[in-house]
Amino acid sequence: MTDTPRTLAEELRTRTDSGLVGLLRTRPDLLNPVPGDVTQLATRAGTRASVVRAVERLDRFVLQTAEALAVAPDPCPYGTLAALMAGDAGDAAVAAELPRAVAALRAQALVWGPDDRLRLVRTARELLTPSAAHPSPTGLGPTVAEATAGMSPGRLQEILAAAGLPTTHDPVSAVAALTALFSDRARMAALLDTAPAESVAVLDKLLWGPPYGGVTDRPAPHLQWLLDRGLLLPAGARNVVLPREAALHLRGGRAHHTPEPLPPALAPATERDPQLVDNAAASQAFTALATVEELLKEWDLGGPPVLRAGGLSVRDLKRTATALDTTEQLAAFWLELAYAAGLIASDGEADERYAATPSAEEWLQLPDHQRWAVLAAAWLPATRTPGVVGTADAKGRALAALGPHLDRSPAPEVRRRALTLLAGLPPGTSVPAAAVRARLRWERPLRGAGPGARAAAAPAGGTVPAAGADGAPAEDLRARLAQWALAEAELLGVTGRGALSAHGRALLGGEPEAADATAAETDAAAARAAALLAPLLPEPLDHVLLQADLTAVAPGPLRRPLAEALGVLADIESKGGATVYRFTPASVRRALDAGRSAAELQEFLGTHSRTPVPQPLAYLIDDVARRHGQLRIGAAAAYVRCDDDALLAEILADRRSAPLRLRRLAPTVLAAQTSPEQLLDGLRAMGYAPAAESAAGDVLIARADSYRTPPRTAPGPVPDGPPPPDRTLLEAAVRAIRAGDLAATAERKPVPAPAAAAGALPRTTSAETLATVQAAVLTHSALWIGYVNADGAASQRVIAPVRVEGGFVTAYDHTADEVRTYPLHRITGVAELADDAV
Repeated sequence: MTDTPRTLAEELRTRTDSGLVGLLRTRPDLLNPVPGDVTQLATRAGTRASVVRAVERLDRFVLQTAEALAVAPDPCPYGTLAALMAGDAGDAAVAAELPRAVAALRAQALVWGPDDRLRLVRTARELLTPSAAHPSPTGLGPTVAEATAGMSPGRLQEILAAAGLPTTHDPVSAVAALTALFSDRARMAALLDTAPAESVAVLDKLLWGPPYGGVTDRPAPHLQWLLDRGLLLPAGARNVVLPREAALHLRGGRAHHTPEPLPPALAPATERDPQLVDNAAASQAFTALATVEELLKEWDLGGPPVLRAGGLSVRDLKRTATALDTTEQLAAFWLELAYAAGLIASDGEADERYAATPSAEEWLQLPDHQRWAVLAAAWLPATRTPGVVGTADAKGRALAALGPHLDRSPAPEVRRRALTLLAGLPPGTSVPAAAVRARLRWERPLRGAGPGARAAAAPAGGTVPAAGADGAPAEDLRARLAQWALAEAELLGVTGRGALSAHGRALLGGEPEAADATAAETDAAAARAAALLAPLLPEPLDHVLLQADLTAVAPGPLRRPLAEALGVLADIESKGGATVYRFTPASVRRALDAGRSAAELQEFLGTHSRTPVPQPLAYLIDDVARRHGQLRIGAAAAYVRCDDDALLAEILADRRSAPLRLRRLAPTVLAAQTSPEQLLDGLRAMGYAPAAESAAGDVLIARADSYRTPPRTAPGPVPDGPPPPDRTLLEAAVRAIRAGDLAATAERKPVPAPAAAAGALPRTTSAETLATVQAAVLTHSALWIGYVNADGAASQRVIAPVRVEGGFVTAYDHTADEVRTYPLHRITGVAELADDAV
């Protein structure tokens, strides 16, 4: 092997183990399955799917560097690349950042070769090289040689003569002469000095792309001047193109209109007191807990039905938004957050509907900071994206909350990266969301939109992004993911006033860039964040202030048992820093239906109020309790039972009872042609206080937490490509690749034909195989063997035999880097290695 690698495989062999580990870490798709040797690794690294994935993860400047290499000569000296990136005038920032860009391309095996012979991987060149079907983001067109392919020799000589060049004897030299003219700055400037002003204006229009234009059968004189001198070359029946060399001269040697070596600044920055930011985030975190808790309470008796196609109907989403006193889009976020945390799910019954899960009961019993940790740990890696709810998918179908097709695999990466950018700012510092989006767009300009879509460039190198799953352009989707991530972080209390809080920083973990953090690592980081959040959350109160207007004021958050009991006894009238509860006959009846007596309610209020129980409230409780249960309703179709026949007569005489279709069966019993539930609601609407009873005549007690789904597992994130490999897997893969490469490239002693045929496994008789292996055991030497496993797959291996007995050979397998036992009858043949091969 020469000092200069001739192929990508040869260069990969020269890399250190840490270099290969870095390659496999940045391109984990190369590990599935683990390549058998370096040649397989290089082949896989050059496949279109793998290259597309790697190119999508380049930042804008590294991508611009790759695009410049695609339009540069192959191989390209570093100086030529630098001139393409910085232009004739030079650019200090480009010159400073270009080594980083080349190193990044080389580390990902997209570029190989020394600096004087840089080569872009063939597949990447095919993706990024400009063509008529896929214009380059550089806005450059084909070279003179490409544009003149198929042109008649006579026409080439006419172009040379018009350009003032001597004629040649063949097309190859003619193309070379025209290329040399366009690449020569002085001669090209002299030629353009003689051009009409209209001709120069045409070149200016095509300068930054697209480089194609249309002409008529009889071009205008200023166009004909350009056609005669090859400054415009034919590109079809009535199309022309500006050749690449001419465009580069007009651009001053620059491949890109605006190189972007440095990321956009996160500005303007607004600095605040970090403590104020933490307090604002904690306040929002507490609001988030209250909202999710209210959602669970709303669905305690069972939530809305599941659509046949899955998800929540628009009408039910509106009802949920009204119950939570928020917008439909925010309601979708709270629903998806609770769903991701495993707090709500479908019950799986025949008439499927949503409800709280058993995990919700456990979550409600946790301290506030731990409940927040559960929500945060579910939100950070989630791929379900509530922001797309209400939009249409690729088939024009509306996307429903809690429904299918809401997963967007880039969401966790965008979410974590947006928070990481905020973490890089001083504590308490915020920047506009537009600045964060601009930085993310620079870091992953192609993420989610393949090079094929990006190559469909608009004028001046603009792009037409690929469409996302919801019908929106993929680049636009990524920008919206960033917008949603920042808004959701504020809603959840990860950020406060646009700045990352202290517990938000802890949520990112020790390595904020680790978008591939495991679930255990995310949970551990959430627990650390919760510990920082705990002192900032308000301490729950154990009392309220009763008022004479049948209201109670909670001056702060209440302890859970008190809040649950008061939520049954009274209706929430207003929320905020202080919650106002309103006592009504219906709310008191609800508490009585739940099994509480009037005496218990009076004692409860007296115990938990810092003010005496007002007389109007005491009268209300006693009055409702006195009438509660006088009427008993059960299921026949439905009936009303009461010991007071005068009360039943009063009901029958009331016109409002007509829809219930009541008739007297006995002095103390009325029958109805409605269900018990409708009968209960109808009589309550008339001002009565009926109670439901069982078949045994006992009063049925209604409890708010009577319905839960079976145990459910929270939805897992949809992976964005292969799972990230850990260090153990990376090191084992590199060892296996090195060992396989040793087996494939080890120098062997000559073997008899036909085993000597290139690529063939060694072939020896059983006796020769046994004798050679036994000799190797005695001499402690290595052998090259052909082996066929139980599935019939043939492979070649380098082994060092240790023992031969019972028809098996035990040997150290250099390919697998471990001791293995092989049946002798599966060894096709053996051959000795050269003395210095291992």
